[in-house]
Amino acid sequence: MHRKALQRSYIRPLMQGAIGILSGLSVFGLSQPSFAEDEKRLFEFEEAIKLTPDVDNGKRLYKASCITCHGPEGWGVPGSGYPQIAGQLKNVVIKQLADFRAGNRDNPIMRAFSSRNSLGSAQAIADVAAYVASMPMTPHNEQGFPLRLQEGKVIYDKLCADCHGEQGEGDPKEHVPRIQGQHYSYLSRQFNWIRNGRRRNSDEKMVKQIKNFTPPEQVAVLSYVASLKPKNVAPPGWRNRDFHTFDRSWRPMKIR
Repeated sequence: MHRKALQRSYIRPLMQGAIGILSGLSVFGLSQPSFAEDEKRLFEFEEAIKLTPDVDNGKRLYKASCITCHGPEGWGVPGSGYPQIAGQLKNVVIKQLADFRAGNRDNPIMRAFSSRNSLGSAQAIADVAAYVASMPMTPHNEQGFPLRLQEGKVIYDKLCADCHGEQGEGDPKEHVPRIQGQHYSYLSRQFNWIRNGRRRNSDEKMVKQIKNFTPPEQVAVLSYVASLKPKNVAPPGWRNRDFHTFDRSWRPMKIR
């Protein structure tokens, strides 16, 4: 992607988030990092997109920082607030890690796990993003309301397909996330956070489009998105052999 386009879709919202964080630090009398340090940190993610990832190192980083909440398969926990991240586009994972790190997404847990203590370099970010992208997606994601699927398809085709793709497959060049096959409750929560401004890395066009959705329209379109089946779905009974000893009965605390 050209630098100007990157600044528009990536660097600029990150800088806005950094400015907000710096202002908050000032209010509480805490020390503020220099803008030079923030700029260096932000461009680190531009570098991460260009790097050749080491997937084996990404596996080690995933085990250290991601597996506890997102699970050994990367499928998250339906109804808990933890999304499926398996199969997400590599550049999108890099972009979202950047936004968590800069405070453009409101999640203290992810802020910690995307910090330099967990992911210390652009190479580490590229590595774990590539591993996440390589994982097959669950064939049993949380569904919405099947009676609203046709209505949801009409809304999706009209307002969502241009950016997220006809089947919700996303766009790696524009950092548009894959949303097909995601858990319905997670889609619903993010939809609400985008509309009310809590998710600060949202595309302005999307915010305007969904602002006046009625509750039935929201239910319909998100039910349709959850029903879309990706091509890279895991076969029945599949388990990630990279983490065969992980206790799959354990579940993280529900996000409220």
